[in-house]
Amino acid sequence: MTKILIVDDEARIREMIRKYAAYEGFETDEAVDGLDAVEHCSHISYDLVVMDIMMPNLDGFSAVKEIKKTRPELPFIMLSALGEEYDKVHGFDLGIDDYVVKPFSSKELMMRIHAILKRVHPTTGGGGTYRLHDMEIDYSARTVTIQGERVNLSPKEYELLIYLVKNAGIALTREQILRTVWGYDFFGDDRTLDTHIKLLRRNLGDYSKYIVTLRGVGYRFEKENES
Repeated sequence: MTKILIVDDEARIREMIRKYAAYEGFETDEAVDGLDAVEHCSHISYDLVVMDIMMPNLDGFSAVKEIKKTRPELPFIMLSALGEEYDKVHGFDLGIDDYVVKPFSSKELMMRIHAILKRVHPTTGGGGTYRLHDMEIDYSARTVTIQGERVNLSPKEYELLIYLVKNAGIALTREQILRTVWGYDFFGDDRTLDTHIKLLRRNLGDYSKYIVTLRGVGYRFEKENES
């Protein structure tokens, strides 16, 4: 059974998420702050963590950073009463998978959880590799290397890159990308996509030039000059 850790200093929020998660067939544990979450993750293996940001003792961002030292692959959904771009960028920099602004729909949160779990634990996987000059994507290992050095991408950045690459040369609308990569009919601020594109470009360095912005439309991955 899929096991989820719910981290929030508000008991009513934890209870609401727990009830909906149980209805979806998930097993849950609860933590009241960041320190409690770090302690739980130190001896229990979770499939996903729903983490509030503003909490006493240790905030959500600090807790994510600490947990990822030993569980870098563990997916996180952050909860916050603030929708500031800085908070979102900081969270994605730490490797979180999604960001939900309070108040939120429990049904939407469950859809996001299912979408992340489906990506992290796909029922079928595609093998093989993709090479563009000295950048290589290993689909089986879910890794990206440039000049033999591994590129540190968050799960969402990786999925975004793969979708762009597999549709190289095609103009992809923002709606197409959000629906496919995020795995649900997107709710909220579509600047989330721009934020991830910005982070992905930064991590790809010189290869960022292959991700072309189509003003008023979306993005395209250039397939010219491939080796």
